[in-house]
Amino acid sequence: MKKKEKTAKKAVSAPARGKPASQTPARRSTAVRRASRPAAPAPTSASAQTSGWARTFAPDERPRCGWSYSGMSRDYVAYHDREWGVPVHDDRKLFEFLLLEGAQAGLSWSTILRKREGYREAFADFDAHKVARFDERKVERLLQFDGIVRNRLKVASAVVNARCFLAVQKEFGSFAEYSWRFVGGKPLVNRWTEMKQIPARTAESDAFSKDLQKRGFKFVGSTIMYAHMQATGMVNDHLVSCFRHEEVASSINSPVRGRGRAQAG
Repeated sequence: MKKKEKTAKKAVSAPARGKPASQTPARRSTAVRRASRPAAPAPTSASAQTSGWARTFAPDERPRCGWSYSGMSRDYVAYHDREWGVPVHDDRKLFEFLLLEGAQAGLSWSTILRKREGYREAFADFDAHKVARFDERKVERLLQFDGIVRNRLKVASAVVNARCFLAVQKEFGSFAEYSWRFVGGKPLVNRWTEMKQIPARTAESDAFSKDLQKRGFKFVGSTIMYAHMQATGMVNDHLVSCFRHEEVASSINSPVRGRGRAQAG
């Protein structure tokens, strides 16, 4: 089982760590590997949903990305089925994912999903204007709240990021307008057949991360931002065998890329 767990961690960012042509070479530390999603044992292909334990958490037998079972909960599968990879243009939702992805660093995504409502309560329903006004006393109170990950650096960074988020909105009109520029305004639709093909970061996430850091954002490394891009539908990394791949792709007019990806067109 330990060997499988190690394999699963390397196989996913919600998925995995391939080396597509667009990916810039980079050293990957243990901390970076731990930041990718998910971090529990999981099947590595959509066909693995036929196993009995997988069906325990799925509402039906449609093929899914193997990582969706790694959280070992129906909520985790529901997140895959309803949210992951769906394009997001609402700024409050984008701020929510930015905050949650930063909180995940070094942890499993299932841990953050279980605390999602706690984060909603603690961070003013993800209202960036309200979070930007949090002071030191508020941060100290949040560190006593067990509904979130009580890490001082992460909690403080959420306040810093809220202020940076508002600055981006002022400059570009919306955070969505700013962030979607890094993929040319449309989701990038990949056509991966195996989890191991999916990268932990790409040239796009590198550029996104670098620009955010230059603007003062914290906990926005390239691996974290690629997970953000996957979650908010800037990139469709559902396996082609997963029922959600075509559902998401057919709902938008998007460029497709790559080897393991269709050619852009």
